[in-house]
Amino acid sequence: MLLKVAILGGSGYTGGELIRLLLNHSQVKITAITSERSAGKPVYLLFPNLRISDRFEHVDVKKLVEKADLFFLCLPHKTSQDVVYQLYKAGKKVIDLSADYRIKDPSVYEEWYKTPHLYPALLKKAVYGLPELYRKKIKNARIIANPGCYPTSAILGIAPAMKNPAVDIDSIIVDSKSGVSGAGRNPDLPFMFSEANESVKAYAVTTHRHTPEIEQELSFISKKDVKVNFTPHLIPMDRGILSTIYVKLKNRKQFTPALLSEAGRALDGSQLNELYQKFYAKEPFVRVLKSGKYPNTKAVKGTNFCDIAVFFDKRKNSLIIVSAIDNLLKGASGQAVQNMNIMYGFEETEGLKPFAPYP
Repeated sequence: MLLKVAILGGSGYTGGELIRLLLNHSQVKITAITSERSAGKPVYLLFPNLRISDRFEHVDVKKLVEKADLFFLCLPHKTSQDVVYQLYKAGKKVIDLSADYRIKDPSVYEEWYKTPHLYPALLKKAVYGLPELYRKKIKNARIIANPGCYPTSAILGIAPAMKNPAVDIDSIIVDSKSGVSGAGRNPDLPFMFSEANESVKAYAVTTHRHTPEIEQELSFISKKDVKVNFTPHLIPMDRGILSTIYVKLKNRKQFTPALLSEAGRALDGSQLNELYQKFYAKEPFVRVLKSGKYPNTKAVKGTNFCDIAVFFDKRKNSLIIVSAIDNLLKGASGQAVQNMNIMYGFEETEGLKPFAPYP
């Protein structure tokens, strides 16, 4: 029997990608797709590549709970809070692609999103949906907080190094570039072709809302309070994120002989690459590139892969980590499908393959 799924907020880029992926999934059936602005219109009018007869409908939770067992929410931040609550109360499972259930501390959420969290008790039940770190929790969850695109690229890039005693966790700098689709299906002036083309600019410097998400997860990994410098940039391409992460290493004279051995093995040239290879050895969607290879957005476009390369700068005694993802897939819809597969015991790659091996 096929799993019945509904997509709420299906008229945006992430919604469109979810529809496309789920139409090719052997274990599910899409039973409802909502859009307030496009209610009543056929889906193919907004997505000509999806030749399906379904029509968008309004978000009416009381009616929708009768149509599906799992709900993907591609709704705006703040809007998802109450919808998740209603669906949870009705006994449904939810994968929320907004930021409303990612931040565990409601006071931090209110600080960055300028609105209180109305359901702090429910916030505690949500599982952060990064499979590489939380697969066991995801399997038994009823609410998945699907990670943001920038945090996915940053956290996967630095996670293997975070517990190493040589890493200076106070020195982390995350420099990220994203395609225009990262802003959503937004008609605002900065995202028009004539404005974005042949131009690169930084934005939301020191204020981007993905900052506390990155800090939260890195703090959980290291079991220490982590603060990062995160700067996003808009670049003139449709999709993709490239993140370059800089991390200083402590003076090794500070370590005992035992720690020196551990730090030296993990952070010395090819052995550093070995550390990453081992950390992600069983992960179907993380590719640690061989020495001398560099991640690029074209190599991950249209896939659920995260490509990572790690470098040890002996001259500066620091790490430089580069990661690349498709912001609409591993950074959103693809990761949501991966989470669904884990929750329901499907093959984790179902609906997300085939992919060619990396050259």
